[in-house]
Amino acid sequence: MEDDDPIFKALADPTRRLLLDRLFERDGRTLGELVAEVTMTRFGVMKHLRVLEDAGLIVTRRSGREKLHHLNPVPIRLVHDRWVSKFAEPWVAALSGLKHELEARTMERVFEIYIKATPERLWDAITDPEKRRIFHFGVGIVTDWTAGSRYEARSVAVPDLLWEGENLEVEPPRRLVQSFHALWSEEVRAAGVSRVTWQIDPVGDSCRLLVTHDELPEGADAQLYGGWPMVLSGLKTYLETGEALTTPGSLRYAAPRANR
Repeated sequence: MEDDDPIFKALADPTRRLLLDRLFERDGRTLGELVAEVTMTRFGVMKHLRVLEDAGLIVTRRSGREKLHHLNPVPIRLVHDRWVSKFAEPWVAALSGLKHELEARTMERVFEIYIKATPERLWDAITDPEKRRIFHFGVGIVTDWTAGSRYEARSVAVPDLLWEGENLEVEPPRRLVQSFHALWSEEVRAAGVSRVTWQIDPVGDSCRLLVTHDELPEGADAQLYGGWPMVLSGLKTYLETGEALTTPGSLRYAAPRANR
């Protein structure tokens, strides 16, 4: 992130923070639903939503005639990585993660991030198992990347399969849709199969990456989708700096380093 000012400006207003809180409680709301949450005119709420959208803190999607507003926590995660992680002890991230797991319950989560890379380079990082391990908790995806084929998510540090699914749509270097069945605990295993969509759109010399995790059951455990902000932060860090993100939890399943 080159300039955090739009994010800090957006978060400085209490009404905008309230709108983000309401989207945190229940994502995918219409303008009318958000207007009902504040003592302000429809036009005033629209102006606040525009500031939040310009800062990347919300993402809008069309569903029929309705325009739905989704919380995008990725920019806040990036601010955390830049301004908080280097000063705070690991327990800060642990408590934040616990709060997210206890409070965030949605049917669909949408995450947006801008990365300075070509679509081809971004696609390669997502699909190459060794590069994937660098930013996705040390986990690589093993598959032949054809539509209808099965994939497995494995780590060299953990013998068991962590998650699996089917490649539903494979359109390099722009779109990847996969079913997702988490296996790392009995709680997430019981949630069954959901869906993850990676959408890559070029913007100048960069790309807009939109990750949508949907078809989640009502009351799904937040650990199913709560890690996406860290994953996408790690992807951005890796492609733009060549380095791995080392904030607490970012290398959860990475192989332990040998003692020096």
